[in-house]
Amino acid sequence: MGLMGAGVAITSKECRDAACPRVIILFMDGMMKTKGQLEAEISGAVVKFEREYMGRGPEETKTYIFDDMVLVRLRGVLTPAERNLANMESSDRGRVLVKKARIELLEGGRATLEALINTITGQNVVSLHTDISTRTGERVILFTLEGPLRFP
Repeated sequence: MGLMGAGVAITSKECRDAACPRVIILFMDGMMKTKGQLEAEISGAVVKFEREYMGRGPEETKTYIFDDMVLVRLRGVLTPAERNLANMESSDRGRVLVKKARIELLEGGRATLEALINTITGQNVVSLHTDISTRTGERVILFTLEGPLRFP
């Protein structure tokens, strides 16, 4: 398996060794991407998505890659209006409305997010799961990929 151009993913189809099914090795400028580089690239792409699609970016974002999963943790995603609505003491209705609206918005941009992850990792997204805490203003997005990612 030789080096290919910048940003090229080497898939199992190109791997002639039966011991490497569905493994992706990622290259950037002729060098293998490290786990940290890939996590940083995903964090940056998700922040850009949040700013452009949701209208506001998170205060902090961290990405974790585990085998065939990518977990993105975003802190400080709620607007002041959403925080006020979620903290109304009369009922849980405000909290539920904020959660439903945020989930619906993310579902609307699902194809864009999945394409971002595919472009960065070279893997198709099998599933996407998300939840948001109206108490802490934290959102998590979990992407399950076709197979595990490998790093140097």
